[in-house]
Amino acid sequence: MTGFSRRNFIRSASTILAGTALPGALHAIPRISANDKINVAAIGINGMGWTDLSAMLKHPEAQCVALCDVDKNVLDKRVAELATKGIKVKAYHDYRDLLSNKDIDAVIIGTPDHWHCLQMTDACAAGKSVYVEKPIGNSIVECRTMEAAQQKYNSVVQVGQWQRSQQHFADAIDFVHSGKLGQIRLVKAWAYMGWMKSIPVVADAAAPAGVDYTTWLGPATKRPFNANRFHFNFRWYWDYAGGLMTDWGVHLLDYALYGMKAQFPKSIMAAGGKFAYPDDAAETPDTLTTVYEFDGFNLQWEHATGIDGGPYGRDHGIAFIGNKGTLVLDRGGWEVIPEGNKMEAVPRQKKMDDGVFLHTKNFLDVIKSKNLGQLHAPIQVGAHVAVNAQMGNIAFKTNQKIHWDAANDRFQEQAANEYLAAKYHNGYSIPRIS
Repeated sequence: MTGFSRRNFIRSASTILAGTALPGALHAIPRISANDKINVAAIGINGMGWTDLSAMLKHPEAQCVALCDVDKNVLDKRVAELATKGIKVKAYHDYRDLLSNKDIDAVIIGTPDHWHCLQMTDACAAGKSVYVEKPIGNSIVECRTMEAAQQKYNSVVQVGQWQRSQQHFADAIDFVHSGKLGQIRLVKAWAYMGWMKSIPVVADAAAPAGVDYTTWLGPATKRPFNANRFHFNFRWYWDYAGGLMTDWGVHLLDYALYGMKAQFPKSIMAAGGKFAYPDDAAETPDTLTTVYEFDGFNLQWEHATGIDGGPYGRDHGIAFIGNKGTLVLDRGGWEVIPEGNKMEAVPRQKKMDDGVFLHTKNFLDVIKSKNLGQLHAPIQVGAHVAVNAQMGNIAFKTNQKIHWDAANDRFQEQAANEYLAAKYHNGYSIPRIS
């Protein structure tokens, strides 16, 4: 399926918690002195790509020189917005033309998930540093391929899991690792998205003027244009993404796994469906419970759309449930709820910084320092959690308890292995990294 060997996987997986740089480059990281400006470009600028670029431009060492989008309406709008700030950029329709521009040092990839693998591997091969949005890939094989590309080209690759740069998340994990909670037997992570309502069914139609829909589809199944599948709502269709399991799961499962110093589960089972909106246009489940079995503890994921009332009165979060107390962590802060009188409570420790601002700063700093070990969310971190999130979706799709064969990097069940690789269409294929 890919040139990424089991030996390389073990080597990369071992760095998830250690944060060490990986050897084996084909070309050196581009030389940018401490006083140089970093020329940044963005591919996919309608949503998080624009948010990431806006955060990056708050740092004086970054300057935007190019934008790329297959929707000319979005592209023209963003070019005009930058122009009002005195920033003149080149506009590209084809990301490959952008990558051939040798003046560009770093690229932001903010396209739909099904494009991430192709664009990141091409960017690494072109010698660019890469800030790629999460989840990094739309299948396990894509994640492995992206890890292999980073290793081959020794590229600076930061994944947009910006919570990795927030102090209160780090402080919470330090508390978990201190052992004060006692034995942790259960970890819960959840996303209850009350803002997400039903997506009404709409008829297929011609693509809007200025939209290169064929290129937008890329390796996905060829279908008529439908407004529901385009821009933000692509997240709820299997062709392009993995629903809330991968969209929010990679943020929250990341810290659940990090807190437990866990790699991959022994088994996974999932149950759910379209319970809230059975007849709407979305494909991915609006309600899902996934249980990951590890040695000594279980990790439970829950998501529900149209509901805000999640566990502990929070619409999202991670709870480390120990014999002495429970630590509850979310984007706003963390607290410890004691189990009886077995430990002291810790009042809510509030968020104190801007995660996206700090995360983009970390990326720029590493481009200049060339020390990959300083990245807060390197590709190995992104791949680790994205693979675990994909496992949850695969358990749901197979409707059975599945078991991970860590020695061979695959499932014990053939039905689950059918979902290891995304199916590419329209002449595209998953890159082979050797």
